[in-house]
Amino acid sequence: MSVVPPQLTSELATSEKAVWFGQPRQGIVLRGADAFFIPFSLLWGGFAIFWEISTFVIGAPVFFSLFGLIFVVIGIYLIIGRFFVDAKQRTQTFYAVTNDRVIIVSGLFSRTVKSINLKTLGEMSLSERSDGRGSIVFGSASPFEWLQGGMPGWPGMGTRQASRFELIENARKSVRAYPLGPTELSIGCHLATPRNL
Repeated sequence: MSVVPPQLTSELATSEKAVWFGQPRQGIVLRGADAFFIPFSLLWGGFAIFWEISTFVIGAPVFFSLFGLIFVVIGIYLIIGRFFVDAKQRTQTFYAVTNDRVIIVSGLFSRTVKSINLKTLGEMSLSERSDGRGSIVFGSASPFEWLQGGMPGWPGMGTRQASRFELIENARKSVRAYPLGPTELSIGCHLATPRNL
């Protein structure tokens, strides 16, 4: 991306300039919380399928089969579907730092725009993977966010998390420093405006 995408330019005021922009990593992503969610989803799905087969074998009333079908669908989503929904959500997520604020545009079925004024920007934290990708969290994160982070494809989970630039390339290494409020935060991705350090 060498040009600021229209999803971001439509949010900029006339006097506002993007000094950095990017997107999260694309494609299927495994997260730390999947160490819990993958076994859980397999157990859930396995039990739901066992229930369905049992209702057919014993000739249970149709109600029991329909009831179990709901859990089979949820199980399939937990096992496979959530990864594709998460990947699709990230294709619709855009990040920017302007001369005035941090902007996060996201939403699969409806558009959500989060804006954080640089003057009021408080606590920030950086988590980084071994491949250089990382996430920058704006504000205080809940100690249970690792659990919610394992289900980004589940409706409503994203709204429970602190605002963040998630899974950006070169979160620390290909660094240009920008003054984000009271703290200098180093972030690395595509730079809309080159700046000498």
